[in-house]
Amino acid sequence: MKKMMSALKFVFRNGETWTIERKHIGDLWIKQVTTSFGRIGEDDFQEIHPCESLKIEIDREADAVNSSDINLGGLEAGMFDRVKQYQDIEMMDILYRDNNNGQKELCTEKDRIYFPYKAIDSDGHDNEYQSSLVSSNDHLYIVIDPEKTVQEVYPEKV
Repeated sequence: MKKMMSALKFVFRNGETWTIERKHIGDLWIKQVTTSFGRIGEDDFQEIHPCESLKIEIDREADAVNSSDINLGGLEAGMFDRVKQYQDIEMMDILYRDNNNGQKELCTEKDRIYFPYKAIDSDGHDNEYQSSLVSSNDHLYIVIDPEKTVQEVYPEKV
């Protein structure tokens, strides 16, 4: 059984989600994913995967809301506008398909990646490390990095 990434599912701080199919993803870099094991409070022990940073390019076709996602803000304005307005992507699920002998089947396996997060203010919703822009080619660029902004990572897109 060979698994193949089929989509990325962003999870926002308020619980909303946005699923982006593989075909709508251009440039993608998830830097230094590590594995940690622990628990918060009385919860069960769990394995988590924090990363150092993310950079991603998303085609305009991904701006639409999937019916399986619950996106109150995205329904009204579109996901590109939602990401530009709120800097609150907290984590991401990498969703897979099984690719057995050319047959593609849905796979329940996923990897959850946590992004660096530093709250801008006391409400804790916006992440100082997240920046985004929509370029002249109408693609959304997102960078979540403690040291670089989207303008520094994609200067030719500004």
